[in-house]
Amino acid sequence: MCAADQPDRRAGLPTSFVGGRAAGPAAPPAPAGSRRPRRHGRTPVVGWVAVVDDAAAPYQALYRRYRPQRFADVLGQEHVTRALRHSVRDGKVAHAYLFSGPRGTGKTSTARILAMALNCEHPEDGEPDGTCPSCVAIRQGSSLDVQELDSATNRGIDEMRDLLGRVALGTPGRWKVYIIDEVHQMTSAAASALLKTLEEPPGHVIFVLATTDPQKVLPTIRSRTQHFEFRLLGADVLASLLRDVAARAALDIPPEAIDLVVRRGHGSARDALSALDQVAAAGGIDDEATMLANLVDALAERDPGRVLQEVAEASSSGRDARRLGTDLLEHLRNGFLATQARSLVLLPDDAVVEVETQARRLGTPALVRAMELIGQALIDMREAPDPRITLEVALVRLAAPDADDSRAALLERLERLERLVDERGDSGTPPIAAVRSTPPPVPPERPPAPAGAPPPVTAATPQSALGAHRRPRDGQEPASASPMAPASALPPPATPPPPAAPAPPAASSPAPASLPTREALTMAWGDQILPELRPAVKVYLSAGRFVGVDESAAIFAVPDKGLLGRAEPNRPEVEAALAAHFGCQVPLRLVLDEAVAPAAGSGAPSDLEPDLDDPGAIDLAELQDAPAAVVSPEQRLLEAFPGAEEVSP
Repeated sequence: MCAADQPDRRAGLPTSFVGGRAAGPAAPPAPAGSRRPRRHGRTPVVGWVAVVDDAAAPYQALYRRYRPQRFADVLGQEHVTRALRHSVRDGKVAHAYLFSGPRGTGKTSTARILAMALNCEHPEDGEPDGTCPSCVAIRQGSSLDVQELDSATNRGIDEMRDLLGRVALGTPGRWKVYIIDEVHQMTSAAASALLKTLEEPPGHVIFVLATTDPQKVLPTIRSRTQHFEFRLLGADVLASLLRDVAARAALDIPPEAIDLVVRRGHGSARDALSALDQVAAAGGIDDEATMLANLVDALAERDPGRVLQEVAEASSSGRDARRLGTDLLEHLRNGFLATQARSLVLLPDDAVVEVETQARRLGTPALVRAMELIGQALIDMREAPDPRITLEVALVRLAAPDADDSRAALLERLERLERLVDERGDSGTPPIAAVRSTPPPVPPERPPAPAGAPPPVTAATPQSALGAHRRPRDGQEPASASPMAPASALPPPATPPPPAAPAPPAASSPAPASLPTREALTMAWGDQILPELRPAVKVYLSAGRFVGVDESAAIFAVPDKGLLGRAEPNRPEVEAALAAHFGCQVPLRLVLDEAVAPAAGSGAPSDLEPDLDDPGAIDLAELQDAPAAVVSPEQRLLEAFPGAEEVSP
């Protein structure tokens, strides 16, 4: 019996091969002395080719029946197959290769094709012809020229020594190819034993190492090989492969089922073909994408009740909470990739449009937060007594951001408000129903103020809290607004006052536009300027405050005379900080706090109160030292250590 008629070990029945293709079922045993002519035929090669197409043979999985038999049949790996085919054609084959990549992308199949091309009797431009006895034997798995070893089960030093002891032995073919799969699972001792032989193997030996995790392979092994990285198949390539295999296998698969199988394949040809086998056996597939889309819609609508209802329906249909969380996380990831880099989504075009639309409804902050919370929930499910509760809590926190006080939830709520404002445009009233917030309380109406009276002082007025309102002197008319608080900053009355005579003009005018207002100085002082000063300067000024701005300088009051004396030499540094912040020169005048605002509770105006609008009216001889309102740290240290002396830096 010739090599072409040898039994197929995987199928269990003899198969006739002509041109490297299955020609149909082998003829039954003929009676003695008679001969039955063989039927020869050729099956066209498209994509992943069926090795055995025999209806009478035991059923084989689609990924086993439709393996690539030539470099041109390996889909999505042209960068690898082109280099290998040219190496075989030009006779420049390396002694060791490392194939790495995700599962089901063709690493082992490419290694077998390389062995067939090297031992083929009639290669065609670096491709095996598939008709010679060597190609047929390699395809059947009975060739002595190819030795396959799985490092997952043969990972120890003893198995490696046994392999290395047989490396130098000859074989019928020109090349002896060792295919070591999952090489990253090899022990350190076994990998060390392989190093010398891998670096300088016998002249007729070629090593092909395959792994799904190249980072775990020893660097000394990687440096002795040519490394080729296999990639996941694109959605279009995978869909084309599935349609071709379904047509060749005469499977009645609807187009929508092909799209679902592409999603389940995740770019792996073997996983996709296994899913296609399952769909063909079941006659259909559950549309999990619809359930996931409904769940994401409920999250986008901020409807916790609907979210819980969707989870309950998924659980009642038999779906595990962990699997539901994993599928939902993958669905959200596809939406995130669709909004950021659409080419990275391994889905059909219509599915990409759907997930992108849902992702934009959620918004990027909500989408990222959802992926983080669901990912953390999947980790917590490992030790949770009821994984469904963990998933439900995470989903409710996503659907109701106001129930979550985390920083990410607050960022999501702000982003949602910004989007609502942008969507409103100039149309008028925003969609208040979509923003869950409590309206601010309406202040009670005040009676109309008499004519000429100053506006009422409320708790919202910052000047009243800081005691910056000036009392009129004898013979002066009351001012409608302080020079340190423009009238525009005061809140308007709740009800418009009745018509009255115009109010008398203010006694003073606000600060010139070239200098910042007192409110701007106060806000910038505590938040930005004071923290940036040196500690030696900050300690003298931290108890002070801005009390006003006149035509020439900003007035800064210090509550203690001793602090005032120590702060005066550092005034240029403070002025430089103010100029750097406001972008203009801001002269600073340091005064005692009592020289600007009298103590609270005094009755009549004090004769010592200076008129800020008239700097010449200040009589230094009439000023009196007031008791210190704040005791500085230096004074406390001096009181605690009598006789100590303070040394200025």
